[in-house]
Amino acid sequence: MRASTMSNDVIYETVVTTVSADGAAHIAPMGVRYQGSDIVLMPFRPSATYDNVVGTGTAVVNLTTDVRVFAGCLTGRRQWPTVPAQRIHGVRLACALSHIELRLTQQGGDPARPSLRMGRVHEASHGDFPGFNRAQAAVIEGAVLVSRLHLLPADKIAREMAYLQIAIDKTAGAAEHEAWQWLQDRVAAWHAGNTGHSAAPEPTLEKTR
Repeated sequence: MRASTMSNDVIYETVVTTVSADGAAHIAPMGVRYQGSDIVLMPFRPSATYDNVVGTGTAVVNLTTDVRVFAGCLTGRRQWPTVPAQRIHGVRLACALSHIELRLTQQGGDPARPSLRMGRVHEASHGDFPGFNRAQAAVIEGAVLVSRLHLLPADKIAREMAYLQIAIDKTAGAAEHEAWQWLQDRVAAWHAGNTGHSAAPEPTLEKTR
């Protein structure tokens, strides 16, 4: 008997940059789906990403190994250097290894988390991909956990952060250590806030899951 196979809905972790109608940049880590030559974004409503894409009809997907951007956006550090996009009204991350400029072609789906189908307008490479790094993956997983502090039990957060710490200890460079510290500080502040000593957490990460 042949083993059954499962078709996963594959999601790639990227950073999506958008601009408002008046040109203000917004940076959001976001999982995206590649469907043929198109890219599908599914930002939550309300969110700046959704408003900006619908308002301007454009967005940029940035591929970067600088995981400080992911952790930073979860911990109140959303100001990252950008440069103008080349073919659309928008910006890309200055640290992007590559970027894809997109234009909105179709929208629909769940009103709370619409599906925005984006057509490719332009793409370019800006640096070499050096390979996979476990600490970078750990930071991204840690960022997802931090985005769900208000949803997950404290002991689950603690266990998973402790496991991810192994990859940080073994393979992190300076950037990954810095990003990881931001996430640890956010977790500590959240737990302190739950006992009346700190403010509420940052808004949930604009993920597609």
